[in-house]
Amino acid sequence: MASLTIGSASMLQARPYAPSLVAPCRRSSAPARRANGCVSLCIRAAKLPSGVETPKEEPKLPTALWGFTQNAERWNSRAAMLGIIGIFLVELIIQKGILQVIGFEVGKGLNLPL
Repeated sequence: MASLTIGSASMLQARPYAPSLVAPCRRSSAPARRANGCVSLCIRAAKLPSGVETPKEEPKLPTALWGFTQNAERWNSRAAMLGIIGIFLVELIIQKGILQVIGFEVGKGLNLPL
């Protein structure tokens, strides 16, 4: 089981089924220790299976017009902020909570017979 506590000098014990994924940054058998007690490790990627080649260049994809794009998420968050501010203003002006405005009774709990 691999265990490493950041900020202390605990050792990393590699799992027997994946011993080549985690290795010390130095050529020695023990992980390199810094002056503050932290252990620095180098993570190596697993080897590609036989017959799989790495692509020569990164594919050029068209920019997305729909979906979770950075621009869409930015506008979505702006709209959400304006909606929250709008709810606060409505509650401030009419002196009722938004749940009372849409018809829910507020302040009596679930009103379950016990």
